[in-house]
Amino acid sequence: MTSSTSKNVANTEFLPENQLILNAVSEGIYGFDLNGNAVFINPAAEKMTGWKAEELLGKNIHDSHHHSHSDGRHYPQEECPIYNTLQDGLPREISHEVFWRKDGTCFPVLYNSTPVYKDKQLIGVVAIFRDISIQKQTEQSLRQALKQVQALSEKLSSENQYLQLELANKTGDVGISGHSEKIQELIQQVALVANTDSTVLISGENGTGKELVARNLHQLSHRADKPLISVNCAAFSATLLESELFGHEKGAFTGATNRRKGRFELANHGTLFLDEVAELSLEAQSKLLRVIQEREFERVGSSETIQVDIRLITASHHDLLKRVQQGLFRMDLYYRLNVFPIQVPPLRDRLEDIPELVNHLIHDLNRKLGKKIKGVSQKGLQQLMSHRWPGNVRELQNVLEREIILSQSDVLHIAPITNNNNTPQTKLLTFAQMEKQYLTQVLRQVSWRISGPAGAAQLLDLAPSTLRSRMKKLGINRPN
Repeated sequence: MTSSTSKNVANTEFLPENQLILNAVSEGIYGFDLNGNAVFINPAAEKMTGWKAEELLGKNIHDSHHHSHSDGRHYPQEECPIYNTLQDGLPREISHEVFWRKDGTCFPVLYNSTPVYKDKQLIGVVAIFRDISIQKQTEQSLRQALKQVQALSEKLSSENQYLQLELANKTGDVGISGHSEKIQELIQQVALVANTDSTVLISGENGTGKELVARNLHQLSHRADKPLISVNCAAFSATLLESELFGHEKGAFTGATNRRKGRFELANHGTLFLDEVAELSLEAQSKLLRVIQEREFERVGSSETIQVDIRLITASHHDLLKRVQQGLFRMDLYYRLNVFPIQVPPLRDRLEDIPELVNHLIHDLNRKLGKKIKGVSQKGLQQLMSHRWPGNVRELQNVLEREIILSQSDVLHIAPITNNNNTPQTKLLTFAQMEKQYLTQVLRQVSWRISGPAGAAQLLDLAPSTLRSRMKKLGINRPN
């Protein structure tokens, strides 16, 4: 045994025979007698702790470099697992503690305290330990990476939910069809403002294509590779709208079982389109104004401020200035939204665009319905151009979709357009009446089959449960 090795030996009866093996291993090894004093320290332990064997042999190692927790709190010896093994003879493995070096720094350790017996009598404890700093750093890095992946997954999941919703009823490209003077003026306005971050207010009657204009503005902007997030302000109550726009934390209100990102957060670096913005409550208008001014907000139930960078586009079929005069809309918000106004003309003011619109819509509807309609007969086209279109382009699309579903040829022969069976078109139906008439006609066409292949739900691109719900609400019943 060398002289350096003999320094590490305080009790030859306690030590194993092969000192070379103990001195060669990379783990630190301590031997303790029944009083908890060091009787053996290998070179690896010296290297990791900075303490030389001669400085610790015969002394209480706990007092030297196991005296405190990682946060600096005192660590009493009687709570130490090594000391406890000396008392009860039970082995232990610990991975959540630190050893302190001679220079005052600490490092995380994984150690085992194992009782040593001779002739069935406990004579001491061996503690084997290793520095797990790299392992802890790796675990921390993995946790941070996992947290980032989870956050990204949550973001992508939320974006996918909204984007799928956006795409559900959209087919074809986002081109604006028509060569009339009014539509060309509109296209020019879109081109001028699209690649700026200016707020745009789109006005126009229902069904004129305000959302189509918003999508064009986004596609032509420098944010085109980022999400376009839409929300119909008229579709939510004042309470739900706040959560929809700004998101909420888990437990923020009854039913909030998970944290949810709002549309503002999802639209970060992209475009947020608020349709029917006139329907916002005055309270929601105040919060919207703050986001526009300060570009920050808090989720419902949270005090954490979230910064956002969005391009805001709004739309309404109301005259917002009149709403301001009526006290229904904030004047300061109106001026914030009306930076660049765009007016979408009604279809009756651009009837010359109908042939091009028809071709465009038939192309999209063929793809949606799996049809191969070539076009509309000359007489049918004249029928379309003689109508006043109170429902605008949306009404035209509905008429064409109905005719395509019912058509038995590849050319559409448009029947005289009336609002119900024999009522002249001067007497307008409500939207619910038009919807009921349309759904009933489709159901008759498929012999009242709702689900399955060639069922009404499939033709209407609706879930069967949604169609049944609409039938119930509209009072549509299958005849006996």
